Amino acid sequence: MNRLETAQMPRVLTIAGSDCSGGAGIQADLKTMTAHKAYGMSVITALTAQNTTEVAAIHAVPPEFVAAQIKAVFDDIPPQASKIGMTANAGLIAAIAAGLKAYHAPNIVLDPVMTAESGARLLKADAAQALIDLLLPLADIITPNKAEAEILSNFTINNHEDMRTAAHKLSKLTPAAVLIKGGHMAGDASDLLLYCGEEFWFSAPRVDNPNSHGTGCTLSSAIACRLAEGKSVPEACRLAKEYLTDALQAGLDLGQGKGPLNHCCRL
Repeated sequence: MNRLETAQMPRVLTIAGSDCSGGAGIQADLKTMTAHKAYGMSVITALTAQNTTEVAAIHAVPPEFVAAQIKAVFDDIPPQASKIGMTANAGLIAAIAAGLKAYHAPNIVLDPVMTAESGARLLKADAAQALIDLLLPLADIITPNKAEAEILSNFTINNHEDMRTAAHKLSKLTPAAVLIKGGHMAGDASDLLLYCGEEFWFSAPRVDNPNSHGTGCTLSSAIACRLAEGKSVPEACRLAKEYLTDALQAGLDLGQGKGPLNHCCRL
């Protein structure tokens, strides 16, 4: 790769927690960025001791250190897109929002991570309102799963029509596009995007693979990569969905619980 090709690599930042077992969080994000031939950077919000069966411990990074990481990145290698994952608490949310606003960060993808695949809570209950007040207004697209969309919209989702209702409710909380993921729904794994008042459905057959650790992190990072390339929001979502499906179909089987995806499936 020559210098010109390197200079044109999309630059993408992940702001998220670390997963020491490598399947989710920062580690999944950076693998996804590499698979998309993007230059990945990271701001770590929390250290977690977790694997495919449990989240054993969480150590949140002080907000001022998160702010320092954001400054270090944007002062030197400004990202063309930023993905936000695990935010842990209200103090971290405030620091992230302030940093992104100060640098007028473009193409913000917010994955409102609230729980892990194991069921462990990754966002303190009192921080949900801070996420709504401070991060939703900054996002260009939010990517909640069924449970997260239900919490944010205060509406129970049982079918595709409920997904539509919840998406429109969420659109009143944020100027961002809303992508409600259907991976936890019965039947197929269709996702719904509400973008500029228009609905887009992205359908895919449900992959018979119980190893889904890090799917949300992977999808949101893939969307960020495509936005950094200059793709439209609907096209970025479509391409990210295809990549996630490929990573699931690759059938990687690691760990004793819900294992990770094969992020390198296309390499």
